[in-house]
Amino acid sequence: QVQLVESGGGLVQAGGSLRLSCAASGRTLGSYIMGWFRQAPGQEREFVAAISWSGSSTYFADSAKGRFSISRDNAKNTVYLQMNSLKPEDTAVYYCTADTPAWNYITLRSRGSWNYWGQGTQVTVSS
Repeated sequence: QVQLVESGGGLVQAGGSLRLSCAASGRTLGSYIMGWFRQAPGQEREFVAAISWSGSSTYFADSAKGRFSISRDNAKNTVYLQMNSLKPEDTAVYYCTADTPAWNYITLRSRGSWNYWGQGTQVTVSS
């Protein structure tokens, strides 16, 4: 079992930055692919980014490309989502997730491919 706890959310003005962290416990993260999803009110939870177990490969939703980066520190059992140039449409609850899905864009983007989830952290971007 893996327990995930997100932190770093908050209120930021458009154009600002936030760094989300996801700390894992229960098992080492080194064998898991890690991901971030987000869910805005009234909308489906959507994929944001994923990083391979070694950190050598990353994948982003189109909405995140060029603005967000994902990284991990397996020694600290932590994964990060750096969000720059934030927009009001980035407002959502951000969830950290872990599992061993196949590394392809269909599987990574599917919520059903991931079994371990954090409780989420709220990100609000004001205009």
